[in-house]
Amino acid sequence: MKIFSGSAHRELARRIADYCRLPLGDATVDSFPDGETMVKINENIRGRDVFLVQPTCPPTNQNLMELLIMVDAARRASASRITAVIPFFGYARQDRKDQPRVPITAKLVANLLTAAGVDRVLTMDLHAQQVAGFFDIPVDHLFAAPVIIKYLQSKNLNNPVVVSPDVGGLKMASAYSQALGAGLAIVAKKRTSPTEVEATSIIGEVEGRTVILVDDLTETAGTLTAAARILKEHGATEIMACVSHAVLSDIGVQRLQNSEITELVCSNSVPVRESVDFRITPLCVAPLLGEAIKRVALEESVSSLFEIPGT
Repeated sequence: MKIFSGSAHRELARRIADYCRLPLGDATVDSFPDGETMVKINENIRGRDVFLVQPTCPPTNQNLMELLIMVDAARRASASRITAVIPFFGYARQDRKDQPRVPITAKLVANLLTAAGVDRVLTMDLHAQQVAGFFDIPVDHLFAAPVIIKYLQSKNLNNPVVVSPDVGGLKMASAYSQALGAGLAIVAKKRTSPTEVEATSIIGEVEGRTVILVDDLTETAGTLTAAARILKEHGATEIMACVSHAVLSDIGVQRLQNSEITELVCSNSVPVRESVDFRITPLCVAPLLGEAIKRVALEESVSSLFEIPGT
């Protein structure tokens, strides 16, 4: 087994390799002066089981192209099997034709990975689970929830209620609610633009309670901060947010700093931005991904890793 890393998140790849008690594979991943990606694998991988760790986070196109080129390099070096370990799968939100004449980009990315030579994909918290069905190769879909729930349980929160900031996240919020023995509520929202969201109403009781906002990812933090605003108006005492992927932009950090949210809990599936004026708590998912890699390499079951404790 060999584990290699692209340039998107070398720290996570290093932690995964440490968990598997392996040195991180020796590969040169760089750019030519004109911006083209250059990859060279500096060790023998003929007949090896190769795992390439590369979240396709911003800059998304650069990191995706880099992953495809790494896959091609490994295939041409006669690796026996190539597994793309994609902790954050970019383009997963473009998973359907919701308007005329638009692409289904998540399916296109799945086709690109397969065509490049990927034999298996290991990913975490896809925006929509049906994206796994876009692949014609095996996909292991992990969840950050067990890691985040363990952290929440250690805080001994007072009278908590789990809130989904939109209808689409209700299933995830329900799993958190069961695991924590907490209440459940939902915020109805209306999206006015790609970066602007308006929260309209709340279904459930939040007055005098500690609110845990749960979502799969946040980028501009529009959904979270709009939900937090209306939750505070309805009497929530404290509001914390938990997301699997904190793909924060500048406007996202600024909105969180000016919001009612006291803490953002996330995984380190992507490099987490630091903020002086806002508390961001990244939790390491390297043991989860590392355990999945070990089981895939040993042809063992990984289904137990999909389970959320308490559900």
